[in-house]
Amino acid sequence: MRRLVTRIASGIVVLWAAATLAFWTLQLVPGSVVDILAGDLNDPALREALIAEWHLNLSAWDQYLAFLGRLAVGDLGTSYVQRQPVLGVIGDQILPTITLAVAAGVLAVILAIVLSTLTVGRRPRLRASLSTVELIFVSIPVFWSGLLLLMVFSFALKLFPVAGGNGIQSLVLPTIALALPAAGLLSQVLREAMQRTMDEPFIVSVRARGVRETLVIWRHALRHAMLPGMTIAGALVGGLLGGAVITEQVFGRPGLGSVTLSAVTNKDVPVVLGVVLLAALVYVVVSTLLDILYTAVDPRLRGAR
Repeated sequence: MRRLVTRIASGIVVLWAAATLAFWTLQLVPGSVVDILAGDLNDPALREALIAEWHLNLSAWDQYLAFLGRLAVGDLGTSYVQRQPVLGVIGDQILPTITLAVAAGVLAVILAIVLSTLTVGRRPRLRASLSTVELIFVSIPVFWSGLLLLMVFSFALKLFPVAGGNGIQSLVLPTIALALPAAGLLSQVLREAMQRTMDEPFIVSVRARGVRETLVIWRHALRHAMLPGMTIAGALVGGLLGGAVITEQVFGRPGLGSVTLSAVTNKDVPVVLGVVLLAALVYVVVSTLLDILYTAVDPRLRGAR
């Protein structure tokens, strides 16, 4: 019970810190919300009405305290531009983003496991070749790999749609583009962890019993590499969400990408803060789940936690 309370308290602190940092960062962004909302209309009465409606006449500190007060009761406020509750704005676009992030995460894990297991205990040339592939995956920015995939498979071969978010076909290329950097990094971590495991004395005993090398890798080395792999995978969740925002823009997909870009451009503070809080919440949930999975993967940790 005490551990659960500690987890909840730390999660609240993370959410508060993320919201606070985002709020004050937005205050430093040049431009006035009133100028953006009023547009080309130079009407003093309209400007005064906008200031009164959104309480922009308050100091930044008072706006911050009001924001925390609303946040404490689960109210993320109302979008300046769309004039809808932030929860509704995010809720309407969150499913495509989650679908893309989950698909990319699954593909990244599969690619990482395949690449890492192929390089452990294999010929040096094969290891060097696959290590180069991993390095390329990690080094290529998502937007650049996305453009390359579009040029080859959409414009040249016409196998997948150029833009849109309807159907499985429109999900394939964005998933690949988003998964490659995560797969490259995760594969490197898994390979190093498995390589260290292969040098352990118990592996010699396993081999002495006549166990095939493939089973040694998959049943023993990979299992012992799961802990560092899970740690990196948890850290990559935020990268997948952030990368999904960029990927959606490259492939013209619906989702939080367009919402976030529009909110930042128009200085729609409530929506930006809502997206930041969502990302922080995902991080807290994933971190908690990983903490639970650690003990399931390695029972020796149960007594230490």
